[in-house]
Amino acid sequence: MKPLLLPLLFALVASVTAVSTQAQEIRGDALAGGQKNAMCIGCHGILGYHASFPEVHHVPKISGQNAKYIVSALTAYKKGERKHPTMRGIADALSEQDIADLAAYYSSNGVDYNSVPLAKAEGGSDKARELVARAGCVSCHGDSFSKPVDQAYPKIAGQYSDYLYVALKAYKTTGKEMIGRGNPVMGGVAKQFSNEELQVIADYVGSLPGELKTIQQNRFR
Repeated sequence: MKPLLLPLLFALVASVTAVSTQAQEIRGDALAGGQKNAMCIGCHGILGYHASFPEVHHVPKISGQNAKYIVSALTAYKKGERKHPTMRGIADALSEQDIADLAAYYSSNGVDYNSVPLAKAEGGSDKARELVARAGCVSCHGDSFSKPVDQAYPKIAGQYSDYLYVALKAYKTTGKEMIGRGNPVMGGVAKQFSNEELQVIADYVGSLPGELKTIQQNRFR
């Protein structure tokens, strides 16, 4: 084979591989996800449930969250990019299909498809609005913080404020074995602010009307 043809061959193989990978993208099955959530409902299926690590806070609302984001988050726990012992252990036990199915289930769980789309976020103190503007939150999470510009980003409006605060601090944390989140974009944002300022942001975003819910499981009623 002529040497000049080798780069073309490699490029063709790479192109075909990329197309093949995209064609094999895993699709989630919400019904299957509803049968696989036994490890999830003990925390995310109880209204008002609190976690105690790394500090006491509500476990996040995940019903109604974007499926693509749930996949991203669980994959990050599985890879160790998000450091949390319990979530790492759960994610390690999940296959890629399990993750896709759970994401499909929770993204559709309790969703009211007839609801009116949320408008631009309003209210809050001057300080809160100034901090959110400086952080550039709307550039990813949308004007209402419930309509992200990409489904890989989370809805955050109405999420528990204490959870948001813990999550934001985790993006600032490095060099810890069991605490921290390795997202360069969010890390760059969070590190601009003091913890006191992050608390103001979390309180404001958490006070907004949102689409996220915790759906109480029948077995815990």
